[in-house]
Amino acid sequence: MTDQHNVVLLAFADPAAGRAALEQAKHLPGLRQAAVLERSAEGLLEMGESFARGAGVPTVGSGVVGGLIGMLGGPVGAFLGFAAGAALGNAAEEERSATGGAGLIVLGPRVEDGTGLLVLDIKEASPEPADRFAAEHGATVDRLPAEEFAEQVKAAEQAAD
Repeated sequence: MTDQHNVVLLAFADPAAGRAALEQAKHLPGLRQAAVLERSAEGLLEMGESFARGAGVPTVGSGVVGGLIGMLGGPVGAFLGFAAGAALGNAAEEERSATGGAGLIVLGPRVEDGTGLLVLDIKEASPEPADRFAAEHGATVDRLPAEEFAEQVKAAEQAAD
């Protein structure tokens, strides 16, 4: 069976329960990113903590590669290569972060007043681990194929432009 890339939404009646579950969610197999959305009793939507596996790796990796290539030009070349590589890697991470923020905005209407939503970007070989995790934490589960969710985000971004 091939892994299925999904956005798994875990709805919590108590926002504090969603925040507490985030730390344990980091250990789910195939987890790529996770974020907590909460809506106050007054209707104010807030993004709580988030997690991204491998955050910072593109920036550091690109910097190291740039530095190694720059070594051909001596110490100054290595420094300039590292700086240029790190800048490119950071730009890639910023794009990823902006897209993730737009995705959370799309999910806002799913968060009712006084509740929380734990959003998991996950590659699942089986839905069982996330379903078991949700049951342990008293959350309801909804799954969206990541490709379908990406289309919704893109449509929302185009509508905003």
